Amino acid sequence: MDNFDGWVVREFGPKESERTALFLPGALASHVFIEDVAAAPSLRTVRLVATTLPGYAGTPAPSDDRIEAYASQAGKLATAVGADIVVGHSLGANVALEMAAARDFSGPLVLISPSFSRKDESIAPRALDKLSRVFGHLPYSLVLKLVGGMIKGAVPEKRQAALAAELKKNDPRSLRRLTHSVMGYYDSHGNLAPRLCDSGSRAWVVFGEKDDVKLQEDERRQLEACSTITLVTIEGTGHFSLNTHPDRIAELMLEAFSAARDRA
Repeated sequence: MDNFDGWVVREFGPKESERTALFLPGALASHVFIEDVAAAPSLRTVRLVATTLPGYAGTPAPSDDRIEAYASQAGKLATAVGADIVVGHSLGANVALEMAAARDFSGPLVLISPSFSRKDESIAPRALDKLSRVFGHLPYSLVLKLVGGMIKGAVPEKRQAALAAELKKNDPRSLRRLTHSVMGYYDSHGNLAPRLCDSGSRAWVVFGEKDDVKLQEDERRQLEACSTITLVTIEGTGHFSLNTHPDRIAELMLEAFSAARDRA
């Protein structure tokens, strides 16, 4: 499967595997960011279906860019590929969260660096959204020109060129619209922690020790109090733990697969 209703899809691992994960990358990123996790030795018998959120990394932007719309489409993709678990990074993690909240997917989740509110989000998208009200898409154009240097040190050196090339594929005009929609989603809910807990989904919420995305104290308390959620901190890394610590992400995925098997 190379395309699903406009979603670019790439598969890794054996097609006949009894375990399938759907992987949703973050804003600006593509399925290429998932390659490090897909190469983890412990996942060699797992089928991993990776996609790119429409509108990012050079893909056509959808007419409906609400997170709810992304979640609905991702839910259909999860059903089509027979996903046992969903793994999301950054914005992809928020789409996965909304899939669970809207009952578009009921299996276990591995949520890597999700934002539970506007305050949690890293400074760059929040600042760009404000600047774009005055300068249009120009701030995004500037960031895309500098993005190679911006991720230096945040991802493995051997992967920097390939990952930066994917980020540079983004269209600044699309990013302006899509980022504003994401901020609107945060504002409409205020705090997404109760939304995840109320979904009843088994979820691992994962952050790098030096992550740009933060948790507010009330959000942390709510997540820690929720019996279906496990908070995980990966030491010595930032926002791109899926690239710097793919084996640890793979371990969490295997835990999620076990949870999926137990609920079957």
